[in-house]
Amino acid sequence: MRILTGERSMEGNLHMTTEPRQEPPGEEGPYARRMNRESSVSYIDCLFSVLVGSEQTDGRFGLMEMVAPKGRNPSRHLHYTDDEGFYVLEGELTFYVGEKTYQASPGTFVFLPHGVAHSYTFETDSVRMLSIVAPGGLERHFRDPRFSEPAKGTTLPTPGGAPDLELLEAMAADLASYGTEVVGPPGPPREG
Repeated sequence: MRILTGERSMEGNLHMTTEPRQEPPGEEGPYARRMNRESSVSYIDCLFSVLVGSEQTDGRFGLMEMVAPKGRNPSRHLHYTDDEGFYVLEGELTFYVGEKTYQASPGTFVFLPHGVAHSYTFETDSVRMLSIVAPGGLERHFRDPRFSEPAKGTTLPTPGGAPDLELLEAMAADLASYGTEVVGPPGPPREG
């Protein structure tokens, strides 16, 4: 399926609609959820909990609660079709969005539009934040058993050391299948 929205297009199994929804298996209409062991995974020493996946929103968005330790900063990347937003619950981060820098502490919302390279660094020992991606689907990458494992609890997992290059390359290839390209190392854009 190819979806065109303005100048953006998406390929794949995404289906968005305004028609009445049919409930996916295992979901009985509206629900309330908080981070729990059953909805959480350990992903490169971070804890990701999918609060609502694109399968529950007919592809419109996905929402995750994330807990990350200092030093586990994501590579600079951009989303070709997804807009992303973060709401900081605990800790402090620095976001590098295009050529702009934003300091974020509890209560701060940072919007990252599609097509703009970005990264962020965790400035405190740990950070807890909400992450929304629209349209949804990217949250499936973080639940992929090649890159994550079921969480043992709702606190940060025991650090496992630096991931090997082969795993990082496989993650980058998988992210590309979701329209996300890794374009540089963590932190601000590099000159030259």
